[in-house]
Amino acid sequence: MSLLSRFFYKRPPDGLLEFIDRIYVFYSCFSTEVLPQGMYPVYLNEILTELHEEHVESSFLAINFRDGDKRSQFADILREYNIPVIDYPRHFEGCPVLPLSLIQHFLRVCEHWLSSGKNKNIILLHCERGTWPLLAFLLSCLLIYKELHGAEHKIPDIIYREAPKGFLPLFSALNPIPSQLRYMQYVARRNISPEWPPMERALFLDCLILRAIPSFDSDNGCRPLVRIFG
Repeated sequence: MSLLSRFFYKRPPDGLLEFIDRIYVFYSCFSTEVLPQGMYPVYLNEILTELHEEHVESSFLAINFRDGDKRSQFADILREYNIPVIDYPRHFEGCPVLPLSLIQHFLRVCEHWLSSGKNKNIILLHCERGTWPLLAFLLSCLLIYKELHGAEHKIPDIIYREAPKGFLPLFSALNPIPSQLRYMQYVARRNISPEWPPMERALFLDCLILRAIPSFDSDNGCRPLVRIFG
């Protein structure tokens, strides 16, 4: 059995991809297509209606990775079906990861919801435009957290392959995978680390070497801007 087939199954119902057991991802998250005006509510209503018909005794929780601070149309539509929605931001400091405290919150929410409700509860994962890299990252963390896969360096590639080729660079000029792998290692080591989540620590630079002449403004001033990733 391939790694891909171990974690992904056929979409039940149409419009959803089953990710491990009782965790569904909206298939639109893997697409670059934009639905015509007014079709998005129709798209969601069809999926949710079919879900309720197939899982009459199940309760649903939706997790949305949103773009911006405003309440999304996704949350408004799911409210009509009495489905609670938890929103997470699209990135942390410009990179599609989350602080460890939010990663821990996400993992515990998923674990609690799936372990209650006599094993009938279902989680729906959804991301708004531009937030696919964060969704892929947290899916990877969830696999490690549930100990379904031990090689964290392979998991992001497995999930990213579900999207069209070249999908990731559309949302980020920065390659987020090195930073994501580092955070995933924190998740993988949570059981052997005496401190979880690890405390945030300040980073100090003892020396900064400029190998090119900086650009000076008209007032002969220079303010270097340093961005550190990884």
